Amino acid sequence: MRAILAGVAAVALAATPSAAQEEAEQRPVEEQIGGGGRPVGANWSRSPVVAQHGMAATAHPLATQVALDILKAGGSAVDAAIAANAALGLMEPTGNGIGGDLFAIIYDPKTGKLHGINGSGRSPRNQTLEQLKATLLRQIDALEVAPPGHTLEQFKAMARSELAIPAYGAMPVTIPGTVDAWFALHERFGNLPMNDILAPTVTYAREGHPVAPVIAHYFARSLRAYEQVADYIDFSNARETYFREGPPEAGEMFRNPDLADTLEAIGSGGRDAFYDGPLTEVMVKYLQTQGSAFTRKDFAEHRSDWVEPACAEYKDGYELCELPPNGQGFAALQMVNILKNIDLSQWERGSPELLHYMVEAKRLAYADVARFYADPDFARFPEGLLREDYGRERFALIDPARATPDFGPGEPKLEGPGDTTYLTVVDGDGMMVSLIQSNYRGMGGGLVAPGTGFMFQDRGEIFSLDPAHPNAYAPGKRPFHTIIPAFVKKDGKPFMTLGLMGGGMQPQGHVQVLVNIVDFGMNLQEAGDAARFNHDGGRQPTEALEGPSADPLGTLYVEPGIPTGTIEALRAMGHKVEVVDNGIMFGGYQAIARDPETGVLTGATEMRKDGQAAGY
Repeated sequence: MRAILAGVAAVALAATPSAAQEEAEQRPVEEQIGGGGRPVGANWSRSPVVAQHGMAATAHPLATQVALDILKAGGSAVDAAIAANAALGLMEPTGNGIGGDLFAIIYDPKTGKLHGINGSGRSPRNQTLEQLKATLLRQIDALEVAPPGHTLEQFKAMARSELAIPAYGAMPVTIPGTVDAWFALHERFGNLPMNDILAPTVTYAREGHPVAPVIAHYFARSLRAYEQVADYIDFSNARETYFREGPPEAGEMFRNPDLADTLEAIGSGGRDAFYDGPLTEVMVKYLQTQGSAFTRKDFAEHRSDWVEPACAEYKDGYELCELPPNGQGFAALQMVNILKNIDLSQWERGSPELLHYMVEAKRLAYADVARFYADPDFARFPEGLLREDYGRERFALIDPARATPDFGPGEPKLEGPGDTTYLTVVDGDGMMVSLIQSNYRGMGGGLVAPGTGFMFQDRGEIFSLDPAHPNAYAPGKRPFHTIIPAFVKKDGKPFMTLGLMGGGMQPQGHVQVLVNIVDFGMNLQEAGDAARFNHDGGRQPTEALEGPSADPLGTLYVEPGIPTGTIEALRAMGHKVEVVDNGIMFGGYQAIARDPETGVLTGATEMRKDGQAAGY
């Protein structure tokens, strides 16, 4: 029965609070203790890190050290980034792993060019939208258990009327694209053998590593979520891999020998060890027993795509660069093109005027995201969305005094032919890597194939079931993606790698960091430590094209560093504002800047995570 029911995640989600509601858990303000003072810079931020020969910034100190060791051994920035990513899949499985997808932007100093790679996976090639819907309906009909507060028939009726791809189990699984992206990057920019690059993580996986505090917190949150769906999916392998004695605690030694075996096979057997070998057979057989339509051919035919980054100039010579859809990176460029029409520096950083314009720009961009962003192999992207005159048109829709209740998508001209981890590495030659990797929701869909040591992503949850939508499910299609790396140019030269993990937080986080640096003169660490906002809700890429949005205004979540007077003013302007004090929903930031004249590197990492920026 579990195999029949595998993937009916809507069952559990209907009985639990929304992700945004869960993130909004707060500690009482009176329990907070103020920070100390500093001789230089803002009192709420530590110093950025400076070095010359190489630098890495990741969400875990040990992963950062792995990257530096690879650089010192003669590896390129790409080699070091792959090594750090592998380590994070072991040490931070709450946000990433080889069961997920990868995107990266690479600056190559030899050619002076930016390169982008889209390492996202596709849906099964032999399953149509109608077949998927039929499978979901059969799974609903087969349900034997309803969540508390529902009769079985009531719940079945609700699940049928709100039919969607669930968040857990086999139905939202798409082909894991990370390993293929590693090898594509390595073939073009690598120096060291892949065996050597993966060896540090293999050792840590066998011998163990101590769990970091924030990651331990995420382990506990993940287990609570999976316990709510354990009756509907096969959680046994995941429990054995990650939660044998409950969630790992901070400082506890964690081992994953199955992952060590998998990485050794990849290191010695190459890309095909994962996509067209014995390991593939294990994965496909397991997924099929859970109700998936994947075949071995789906894995064997998967390939990453090299793509062209696009840039939008903000002001003072700064350009933000992002990757094209199926990711949401261009939403950040749309925000830049809207916000360049007003001087944000005329207000203080925590003012209601500043936040109002930035939030409305985000809502305008995301109305277009929900309407137009999808796999470009299936839906033509309107390049007019990135035109400056279109940005001016959208800016004109902002009411300076009030939050607009609902922004619909625009009408751009057709021209021309998001849980996550972000890391960045720069080497002594000036190669700069901006890399983001994710299993999507939390640790993924809850499924671990026997003996593999990693969890499959649940990215397919984001497909729309509306056949008219550009993001509609189709065979062999990549879903809309939330994870996006970023890059910043200054006066046409490479300046900074940048990333800020966390679903829909990412484009608005990129823009907030850029504004902090350009308009308010913050250094890299201050720009990331400063209090953020996260606007959640509004139009979604999973909603039907016709009809109203379920939550057009959305909710503006802010950190306690935003002044009380600003919060009250924003509420008076019509925004729905909530203060969140745990940092979870505001992302995970890393950045490295390189001085083009001296080669000196400046790095920063996220205070809301366990991470470290370090160099030599």
